[in-house]
Order: sequence, then C-alpha cells, then structure tokens
Amino acid sequence: MKIMDFLSEGAMTSDIKSSKKEEVIKELVDLLINANEVDKRNRNKIIDALLARESLGSTAIGQGVAIPHAKSDCVTKLVAAFGLSKKGVDFDSLDGEPAYIFFLLLAPQDSAGPHLKALARISRLLKDKYFRDSLRACQDNASIVKVVGQEDEKKI
Repeated sequence: MKIMDFLSEGAMTSDIKSSKKEEVIKELVDLLINANEVDKRNRNKIIDALLARESLGSTAIGQGVAIPHAKSDCVTKLVAAFGLSKKGVDFDSLDGEPAYIFFLLLAPQDSAGPHLKALARISRLLKDKYFRDSLRACQDNASIVKVVGQEDEKKI
C-alpha cells in the first residue's frame, strides 16, 4: 500500500498554523475539503468523528507524530491529509512531547481492512527517525511529496 495512493497532493501543508489539538484537526479537514476529497457540507460531522476518536485516547503516538483518524460515512474511499507544525502542538502524546508531524486519515464506515493497513503503514514508516527528520525538514508541499514518494518506492 502506497501512501500517495490515498494522500492527495492538495491536502498537505508544510506550515500548520494552529497551536491546539482541535484546531489542528479542523485545519487538516479543511485541507481535505480544499482538495475536493471531502464535501464541505460534511465538515462538522467529520470533525466530530475525529474528536470522538480522540476522546477514546490520543492518536499522538510519540516521537513528534500524531495520526488522527476516524471512520465516516462522509467518505467513499480512504483519504488522508498531511501537515507539519514548526512549533509543535500539545496533542496529549504518549511520551508527553509535542507533535510536529500529522497524518489525518478518514476511511469509509465499512472499510476496516484498508483503514488498518494505512494506519499500520504510516506508523511503521514514522518509526524511522531518518524519515521523520526528512519530513520535518520539508519547506513546501513538493518536498513532502518527494520524501513520501521515495519511501513509497523503497518499502513496498
């Protein structure tokens, strides 16, 4: 499974402006809306689903990484947004550190397989310190696409 198969180039930013967990989630959902991956009319419903998932336990997995995710009937296929925060955001991470790298995943309600595969793939990649450092060094969307694309090619 390649990340660029479900991560739209239009749904990424190298400069997340938000400094709070809920605002970061909204900003990432807005990237999906602007990339025409989700319908604007479903914005609040999607945000509610993501925040409901966060209330079960933080999706910040440590080492500066958060993977907010949810299932929703507002999407028909797996979609993702990506964001980098220069300052870091308190995302209630397991290690108490701020999160800098955000992968937001939305999956259709009935798609356990692809959803779990995508989560596992992203988690595995982000365990690699070199990959995390390469992502954090990205200054624009083109460099994000390049870094993720290179990982997609070598770790299939």
